Amino acid sequence: MTRRTMFLVCVAIATLRIGDSALRAGGATGRPALPVSRVDGAGFTVADMDRSVEFYTRVLSFTKVSDVEVSGRDYELLSGIFGASARVVHLTLGDEQIELTEYHAPRGRPIPPDVRSNDRSFQHVAIIVSDMARAYEQLRRRGVWQASTGPQRLPDWNRNAGGIEAFYFRDPDGHFLEVLHFPAGKGQDKWHAAGDRLFLGIDHTAIVVDSTDTSLTFYKDALGLAVAGESENYDLEQEHLNNVFGARLRITALRAAAGPGIELLEYLAPRDGRPAPADLRANDIGHWQTTLVTDSLDPVLPLARAHTLALVSPGPVDVRNASLGFRAGALARDPDGHGVRFVVR
Repeated sequence: MTRRTMFLVCVAIATLRIGDSALRAGGATGRPALPVSRVDGAGFTVADMDRSVEFYTRVLSFTKVSDVEVSGRDYELLSGIFGASARVVHLTLGDEQIELTEYHAPRGRPIPPDVRSNDRSFQHVAIIVSDMARAYEQLRRRGVWQASTGPQRLPDWNRNAGGIEAFYFRDPDGHFLEVLHFPAGKGQDKWHAAGDRLFLGIDHTAIVVDSTDTSLTFYKDALGLAVAGESENYDLEQEHLNNVFGARLRITALRAAAGPGIELLEYLAPRDGRPAPADLRANDIGHWQTTLVTDSLDPVLPLARAHTLALVSPGPVDVRNASLGFRAGALARDPDGHGVRFVVR
């Protein structure tokens, strides 16, 4: 080995150590390693875009705001899907949005028919309604696929969740959704503003986790999200909401400075929920991704080296030519396998 080669190797090792030291120092001082300024919303893969757009716009009052075709090397790297060709549609409801992706090629797998609410692949978005009875009546009239036995009002003994009404259902592909109504004094002020709309917007996306503490190390310590609320939910109403006998959940709400929240659902009982499939890919219909906005993607690789996140993209990807609404991005998975996409606007 020449002196020059040895010098370059030493520089590379020193750079790596500096990056890892910075990562550890960030955790020690409480500063996030990858500060997230906004939760931009959740997205998922669909089998038939036209069918999904019709469902979300006609049944749930979303509005389509963009519809683009994407392919090429940049999108392959971003999605982790070789030969990817897809149609991406953004839909808004109030101030929030969801992103639907249909892969023309290669096609992925459908959602397993026996997926349960306590499986760790579970994710949903919580759609706020102004009137639960009206919302349930409309959903029943439209023939939606029920996941709860019916709307549930959480009991008053639960100080943080008492009086909240909720109902789980599924879209045509089997993705879980929730409609939620906050009583006076709970939820953000905007959910109580006067108006005649039934479906108001998205309060949060919820994910099932194996360990709340492990997930907080990722979402709170590494990404800088703040804990906005906590509760422990159980009893008959919670069982019928989740359709899980004996359900007892530790629930932790997280928020960035802007955008909807991320809710961690840890099943204290039963503990028989299945882990997310290790081979879940972005073109599978069971794939969800939560988009998080940051100022720089430089910390992504150090976080991957520290095994804080698992990369799907090989690293930050320049996607300015893909018409996706951001300049660069990287798809990763959190400690439970949930898709997390970091983007720079």
